Amino acid sequence: MWETSSALVATFLLLAKRRLDPHSSTPATSPWRWFAWQARWLPFYWIAFVPLVFGIRHGVYALAGAQYGHGPWSEVFVYESMKLTVFIGLFTVIAFGLASYRELLETRVRAERANALLRDAQLARLAQQMQPHFLFNALNTISSLMHSHPARAEATLVDLAGVLRATLALGERHQATLSDELHLARGYAAVMAARFEDRVSIDWQVDEDTLPLMLPAVSLQPLLENVFKHTVERRRGPTRIRVSARRVPGALLLRVEDDAGVLAPAVLNNGPGIGLSNLRQRLASLYGDAAQLTLSQPGATGVRAELRIPCVS
Repeated sequence: MWETSSALVATFLLLAKRRLDPHSSTPATSPWRWFAWQARWLPFYWIAFVPLVFGIRHGVYALAGAQYGHGPWSEVFVYESMKLTVFIGLFTVIAFGLASYRELLETRVRAERANALLRDAQLARLAQQMQPHFLFNALNTISSLMHSHPARAEATLVDLAGVLRATLALGERHQATLSDELHLARGYAAVMAARFEDRVSIDWQVDEDTLPLMLPAVSLQPLLENVFKHTVERRRGPTRIRVSARRVPGALLLRVEDDAGVLAPAVLNNGPGIGLSNLRQRLASLYGDAAQLTLSQPGATGVRAELRIPCVS
């Protein structure tokens, strides 16, 4: 009876205080001020607790045909008030911890939302940057064919229209499946092959299980563009290009290799041109340090671009 009556009244007083006090749900941003505000309610607890608790005890005992006895009211009031103060103090400390933890979580959520908005804005800016860059290079290809091969230029324009539709569709997303990326890359390769007829051949070695994997939108095409711009355009002999995609533990490994390119030492770690620089920034925004884009020259000639992305199906 003693413990139950005390627990019921203390719970009732805490709930009443929570409903009446608008500061109860305020995050504890200023600890001393918050605790001082809670301490203002102690007289309310002292005045209300003893009459309610002992009223319940006397009433229950009377219904049972007995009489509830206790010491002088002054001693009862002091003893019960001290006991209640310890209980309220412990409860207030726990409430402060919960309020502080809730505030920390809310701060983290706001920071993550701000970072997500910033990342989305950055990715949108990078995607917008890639579209005119790709269009400029593709139109140069068409322009070079118009005077010497009008029919081929017309056919290439049809291919280019399909490539641009795919580019615009992918540009609205931050990520795309490898299957969508291959569709764009094959269209781009067809446009470029029309310009460099008999000077380039492409071998596609793509594992079937990699097609649904996600990677940054418009990420394969810049690797192909890099080969055409820095190798195929600068030599008269034939160039063989191999595009491969396979799964390795925890990652998608995408390679674009040629057999004739020469990589200058200055660009071994910093990809040449706007395309690869743009791709590096998008990789950093989407995956942090978990994704890598590297350029290397395994032999005397031949450049390899390797893209490693965490697997997300």
